Amino acid sequence: MTQPAPSFSVSDAAATRISSVIAKKQAGATPESPAPAALRVAVESGGCNGFQYLFTLIPPQAINAEDTRIEKNNALVVVDPASLDLLAGAQLDFADKLMGAHFAVINPNAASSCGCGTSFSLA
Repeated sequence: MTQPAPSFSVSDAAATRISSVIAKKQAGATPESPAPAALRVAVESGGCNGFQYLFTLIPPQAINAEDTRIEKNNALVVVDPASLDLLAGAQLDFADKLMGAHFAVINPNAASSCGCGTSFSLA
């Protein structure tokens, strides 16, 4: 029997931060600058290790029918199909440490990553 591919997940810390950021943006939204509805997580070629993670706040009309939607704690994260293949089994996390706060992807598919954690390579 074939096992389904592990899915991409969102930690409680990441969901809480996304929800907070979107709520602040919605409070300041105007017709010229609409509020975001979700965080898009994508993987593109580039960076110092071959692939790089992109995090973008997007409005509702930028969510595509083929996107995977992950809802948690009033936060919505969307991932396109091509990126989802590279994120299988990974988790989006949010770290708030002395050196700064940032989103990070904990990716078991990454053979190596750069020091800042925004790019990675595959085995």
